[in-house]
Amino acid sequence: MADDGCTRRAALKGVAGILALAATAAILALEQPSAQTQRAASPARELRPVTSFAGITNQRARSMALFEEMSKVLRHPRCMNCHPAGDHPTQTDAMRPHQPLVVRGTDGHGAPGLPCATCHHAANFDPAGIPGHANWRLAPASMAWQGRSGAQICAQIKDRARNGNRDLAELIRHLSEDSLVGWAWSPGLGRTPAPGTQAQFGDLAKAWVETGAQCPRA
Repeated sequence: MADDGCTRRAALKGVAGILALAATAAILALEQPSAQTQRAASPARELRPVTSFAGITNQRARSMALFEEMSKVLRHPRCMNCHPAGDHPTQTDAMRPHQPLVVRGTDGHGAPGLPCATCHHAANFDPAGIPGHANWRLAPASMAWQGRSGAQICAQIKDRARNGNRDLAELIRHLSEDSLVGWAWSPGLGRTPAPGTQAQFGDLAKAWVETGAQCPRA
């Protein structure tokens, strides 16, 4: 009888152990996003070429569609992190608050005692995971994009009072040639680059302007 009791207790412990492992696995499964969720959350990595919009015969509709495609870049974390809603930049694809806490400053280059150039130098420093560019800075507060719709961003980007006094031709050059904008496609180790290439983005911007620079409805 004693042996049977030991056997039953051992069996019960074994069952309990299996149940505990199953419960742990279930909890971990709940904490981990599914592959489908991960794919949905991942930023788009490609840009459609301008030629793919040729089938939209209505010019206004084609212009709006082109801007929606541009928005894959404009609303990507590589751009949004430096176009924050407030005076603090964000970091990573999750757009977490910048660590250490820093502020915009009067000219976008940080506070007098802690300018951006304290840590961000002329190029990415991958061993420490620090992005870099010779003119590393925040976008002007007038160009804050986080939390705004595509229509709102479109209105901002066209408004000379808010876009650095650029007309549409200058805006195309800025988006397609500015090297700080171009950093979004070469962000360094561990960061997801913006979709497509800067050249493709510039082509979309040019086509958008040529079709009337129309803004999406929302």
